[in-house]
Amino acid sequence: MSTTTALALIGDIGGTNARFALTDPDATTPAILSPRSLDTAGFASLQHAAEHYLAEVGARPRRAAIAVASPVGNDEIRLTNRAWSFSQRELRGSLGLQDLRVINDFGAVAWAVPGLGEDDCVHLYGPADASLRGPVTILGPGTGLGVAMLVGDDARGGWDVVETEGGHVTFAPIGEEEQMLARWLGAQFGRASNERVLCGDGLSHIDAVLRATGGKTGGKPLLLGSLPLRHPADIVTAALDGHDVTARQALARFCAVLGSVAGDAALIHGARTLLIAGGIVPRFVPFLRSSAFRERFLAKGRFAAYLESVAVRVITHPHPGLLGAAVALRHHRVEEPA
Repeated sequence: MSTTTALALIGDIGGTNARFALTDPDATTPAILSPRSLDTAGFASLQHAAEHYLAEVGARPRRAAIAVASPVGNDEIRLTNRAWSFSQRELRGSLGLQDLRVINDFGAVAWAVPGLGEDDCVHLYGPADASLRGPVTILGPGTGLGVAMLVGDDARGGWDVVETEGGHVTFAPIGEEEQMLARWLGAQFGRASNERVLCGDGLSHIDAVLRATGGKTGGKPLLLGSLPLRHPADIVTAALDGHDVTARQALARFCAVLGSVAGDAALIHGARTLLIAGGIVPRFVPFLRSSAFRERFLAKGRFAAYLESVAVRVITHPHPGLLGAAVALRHHRVEEPA
């Protein structure tokens, strides 16, 4: 690609992958151009990763919107699940930008939602029509657990995004197996949050606890410390192959907890639509549909009937965070951080 300042830089930065692309901020419909995914472990900082990408595509943009997996209220940004930190003001200067907008990664996914087509989502439960009814809860496990909220509608003033850190609320275990998992997580990390269960490492934790106890409940998983954690992708593959009983139990437990957390989030937000995003769930949608997700989603006592009316879908668009960053860039002219 020839060197140009007309295009803007967009990024979606998580704990594992740093995704970059270019977009035309003046185009009628946001487009994702020259997308690349970089392994965050291969770079010392966000600046180095962005400079690598821009050199690769030969672009010198003057505007950028970067979604990051962390709170973004201050000039100084520290990623939650990667040892990267940066000053928004300094990053803007280092990359030669006139404007830089930094948003939460699931806030970016929320910005993308109104523009998603029917082929960008898979319907799971509830009303099957393609209309988007707000409020909308967006959540999903990846390196962490992201949660955001979308409010408004297409008819009256459009949509707005509420960024949250809802993935870090306290895990509420149901049954002895989850209580055992919560005890171990509390011992390891000082606290058991939903993110400690519903993320890639969380699936590995569930699998390790089940292997340490042979699936038995009622005691402490004393052997857990001596067991290596299996990679979450290997657990998913083994579970879907059907020959590894423990892997299937671990993935089934993961889906059940996701159902509980999704139902809680929908009630907190008063949601009419709930969308599941992130890099994990799209890999096993049929397994999720046949799991206890729906049962746990509805298991909210007197409000089960309310939750039955909530449309639940899985986002399958390959780059919703990048798309959302492009949308956010079009909606906001960035001001210099205070």
